[in-house]
Order: sequence, then structure tokens, then C-alpha cells
Amino acid sequence: QVELVQSGGGQVHPGGSLKLSCAASGGSFSTFVMAWFRQAPGKEREFVAAIRWTSGSTYSDDSVKGRFIISRDSAKNSGYLQMNSLKPEDTAVYFCAVTSGDVIYTGAKGRYDYWGQGTQVIVSA
Repeated sequence: QVELVQSGGGQVHPGGSLKLSCAASGGSFSTFVMAWFRQAPGKEREFVAAIRWTSGSTYSDDSVKGRFIISRDSAKNSGYLQMNSLKPEDTAVYFCAVTSGDVIYTGAKGRYDYWGQGTQVIVSA
């Protein structure tokens, strides 16, 4: 059983930055993908970015490209989402998630087996 524990988040002004962390424990996947999703009030949970743990290759949604950076520290079993140039429309609850294998699923949330508890990000003046 994999447990994902998130930290970070909070409230910032537009243009500000925040960093989210996701610490993974348990499990024994030979390879996996860690992704970040977000869910704004009244909206569907949507894909933000993902990283292939073994290779470190990443993929980000167009809405965050150039602003958000996904990374991982294998030694700490932790993934990160550095969010820069934040906009009010980035306001949401952010979730990390893990799926075994090497495929990044952007729309198929059901492919992700394990989820973090979620952390609130508010971007407001």
C-alpha cells in the first residue's frame, strides 16, 4: 500500500510562488509516474503535470507550462510542484497521485491508484 502525504500550499497574491511536496511511502513499483491534479470549486479534477520517476521526464498541461515545474527527489521519495507566476485561476485543491508503469495519463484519473490528501492553494489579491 502506497501512502502519499502532501505539504505546502496556502494563500498568495497573483504573481507569487508556492511549492507543494508529496512524500511517498510503502509500495514497491519497479517504475511509476507521479502526477499533480487540481480541482477548483464546482469543477472537475484536472491534470496539471506529471513526472516519470525513473527517467525524470516530465509533461505539463499547457495552462501551467512555463510557470509550474514538477520535480522529484528519489532519495527522499518525494515529488514537488513549484508554482510560479500564480494566477487567480490557479486557485484549487491540489492532489498528488501515483500510477505504476511509465505512461502519463492526463485524462484518465482512474488510472492513478493512490492519491494524496489534497492541499489548498488560493491565489487572491
